[in-house]
Amino acid sequence: MSDRPSDDNIDKSGQGNNGQSRSSKGPSSQLSTRLWRQERRSGRWWLDDRSWDWFWVSTLTGLGILMFVWGLGGVPLRDWDEGIVAQVARNIWRGWQAGDDTWLHPVLNGEPYFNKPPLVHWGIAALYQMFGVNEWTSRLPGALCGAVSVPLLYGIGRQVFRVRSPAVLSALVYVTWFPLVRHGRLAMLDMALTLFWMAAWFCVLRARRDWRWSLPLGLALGALSMTKGIVALLLLVLVVAFLAWDTPRLLRLPYFWLGIVLGWVPAIAWYGLQFERYGMAFVSQNLVTQSFQRVWDSVNRRGGPPWYYLLELVKYSWPWLMMVPAAGAIAWKNRSWAWAKLVLVWAGGYGLVISVMGTKLPWYVLPLYPALALLVGNYCRVFWQPTSVLGLDLRSPPKNNQFFPRWWAVILGLLTVGSFFGTIYFIGFATDWDWALTIALGCLALTFGVMAREVWERSPRFLAVGLWGLYISFLCFFNSPQWLWELGEQYDVVPVAALIQKSGGTGKKIYTSYPTLRPSLNFYCDCQVVVASQEQLKAEWKHLKEPLLLLDRDLARTYQNQGGRWLGIRQNLVLVGKSEQIWPDAVNESPGIAL
Repeated sequence: MSDRPSDDNIDKSGQGNNGQSRSSKGPSSQLSTRLWRQERRSGRWWLDDRSWDWFWVSTLTGLGILMFVWGLGGVPLRDWDEGIVAQVARNIWRGWQAGDDTWLHPVLNGEPYFNKPPLVHWGIAALYQMFGVNEWTSRLPGALCGAVSVPLLYGIGRQVFRVRSPAVLSALVYVTWFPLVRHGRLAMLDMALTLFWMAAWFCVLRARRDWRWSLPLGLALGALSMTKGIVALLLLVLVVAFLAWDTPRLLRLPYFWLGIVLGWVPAIAWYGLQFERYGMAFVSQNLVTQSFQRVWDSVNRRGGPPWYYLLELVKYSWPWLMMVPAAGAIAWKNRSWAWAKLVLVWAGGYGLVISVMGTKLPWYVLPLYPALALLVGNYCRVFWQPTSVLGLDLRSPPKNNQFFPRWWAVILGLLTVGSFFGTIYFIGFATDWDWALTIALGCLALTFGVMAREVWERSPRFLAVGLWGLYISFLCFFNSPQWLWELGEQYDVVPVAALIQKSGGTGKKIYTSYPTLRPSLNFYCDCQVVVASQEQLKAEWKHLKEPLLLLDRDLARTYQNQGGRWLGIRQNLVLVGKSEQIWPDAVNESPGIAL
């Protein structure tokens, strides 16, 4: 049903002890070359296997770019990661202009930035240099990583599956997996982490046949180290576990380990430079507090039960989640094959680690989705009988196919009802009509409804309907500002930041009574807004010559009797200072202000 085992059988099919394939010199290769030349002379050369691979790589790349980049800059940056990443990248960009070494030793609010290595921040800073500082340039590096990961997953599938169809289906499922695509569009580190994770697995699969791929494997591990630190060590452990199960001879090859070490050298050098400048402070903050401590402790009180990520999958991963249990059972049944070993080690190992970690965040699950997509893609292949369409080995199911359980139709029916009522609500009852969201929900309702009907009739057409319908629905959804719904949980930072800049607060330290720190506000106003207690606010007001306080209305009134002046009101927050300058909008928006 799938590919051949990749250890002993590879040696029997033309693999030398040094890990390099000799198949290029065999008669089968000569026959393939002869057939290719005949097809080229007859005008049918574009139908060969390599041409179809290039076709699908190009097609999947285009689909990935459109999905991840569409509507990217239409909404402000969100807290936390987006605001912090954008600030650090802007400081690096300014460091390039000033000619200092901020790019090598990043800073945030004037202090060394020990949270994460700066690989992604370098990419964002480079786009700032070319296209300016805005939301689009902040998110584009992560989005491009997501777009490239789509054909890369196809490449992984081509390495482990005997035929092309599960590789294509896996990539199409991957690009329509909602939480992956949504988080992959943000100015965060996790989509780049997922890309480098997938690149490392691709190199591992190639290294089984040619140990020289251990060098790019080391580069991928180094890129992981320069993105999120110790995650590279976790991947190395999983790689060793996979090779010990699948290709143990490779672990005994010194050249394999030498290539990994050489590829890791640039990342090791950066860590050495940080230690040289900051000493144990860097080790304590970067390696301990921001890395290892997240394993056993809940950093910033972001913890959860062991089934936290299972709930995340249940909330957002339909309809593909309904296939995962049966797909996992097939993988376990076929665990002697390389594809099954890969997804079991990848999904099982990584899923177990993040489940037992003390710190839990929704985007930590992103590197799990490629493995789940491979599971689902291979499971979908069992629906089809051989034909030849677009270079695929498609299948049409026999009647009463056991792979079409009727409870799938029930789930899809519930999703149809939910999407339909969401469409009705936004058409007839929502105060602010969002046409893009309405169309997206309508497309989802139609997609899930047709899928439910096809599944009930045991027709494999539900798969094509689902892939196409989900892709169109998500494109419509990402044209709506609601795709980043977390922005509605707190006040809009953009008008508040504009008020601060208008009042001369750029570059200053501003104190606020708002209880939650907003890194995105710091980015937009280009200053540091510090959450302060009542006592600290009073102390800063008393000792600073030109203080700026961002307060709620009730607290702002108490400072009027102490010489305070309201400089403006935005989002029910008042900017208070000692300046005599009063902005016209302050008079218009806050009647009764003492002038």
